Amino acid sequence: MGQPTTSATRDPEATKGVAFGLGAYVMWGCFPLFFALFDGVPALEILIHRVLWSCLFLVLLVSVLGRWSPVISALREPGRLGRVLACALLIALNWGIYIYAVESRQVLQASLGYFMTPLVNVALGMLVLHERMHRLQGVAVILAGIAIAIQLVGLGELPWITLALAFSFGTYGLLRKQVPLDGLSGLFVETLLLFPVALAAVAWLGAQGTGHFTDSPSTTALLIASGVITALPLLAFAGAARRLRLATIGFLMYINPSIQFGIALLVFHEPLAPQQLASFLLIWAGLALYSWSAWSSRTRTAPAAASHK
Repeated sequence: MGQPTTSATRDPEATKGVAFGLGAYVMWGCFPLFFALFDGVPALEILIHRVLWSCLFLVLLVSVLGRWSPVISALREPGRLGRVLACALLIALNWGIYIYAVESRQVLQASLGYFMTPLVNVALGMLVLHERMHRLQGVAVILAGIAIAIQLVGLGELPWITLALAFSFGTYGLLRKQVPLDGLSGLFVETLLLFPVALAAVAWLGAQGTGHFTDSPSTTALLIASGVITALPLLAFAGAARRLRLATIGFLMYINPSIQFGIALLVFHEPLAPQQLASFLLIWAGLALYSWSAWSSRTRTAPAAASHK
């Protein structure tokens, strides 16, 4: 009699988890549509306001959710703040390059960068943490390297946006694992560390008369909203992470760059050169191998774990 009750209680939670995960990755995937609304506002100024308003909005969220305890604990231990500050600088770099990619209509490069991130994570795990790389994962990383080489040779330029986004976010994830803070609290502390710099930058732009915050009500609203849209998908992702297996979240993460890819082609009408298409195909093949490797290793370890119970 107990088994049906257990499955009945688990299914709704799994359904909620998938809904939260879809919501998070769809919101992240649609970010190009939001940042494209900023007309004439430099990427650096958008980044400054994104940090500023994210921090202020997260103060409200942390207060409402009663999550001050981990934040205060982190701030009381200066030893933690070095890694958190490094995370803050990396995520700010990632945000800034991404906003620039949207403004300059290079969303395809941004999309490729986020497709590459899991493979960069594998490479960083092997190089920095000395993790063992499975054979298929090694092939996937090699395919990613070939994809970048094709763009370098075929287009005559290094796809720096792709590489900067993939490595900044991959390194951010590597350092973030070493910080004992949940996603919401961690992002709040990161933006809090950058808040004085962002506030000083906004004040300086206002004094110079070069800021765009008061240009129009719509620009003011968009700059403030940049903080809100930063936190909302993170909340949805947290809801998914509590309810879903890591493998399921790993498959859902491909939704974000896939939507960006579609937006770049269908909305922004970015040209897709043959070399770029070849790069995407190689990265997709690498991701397929990476996903298969992760899935097969999980299915192998599951029976072994069950036999030891």
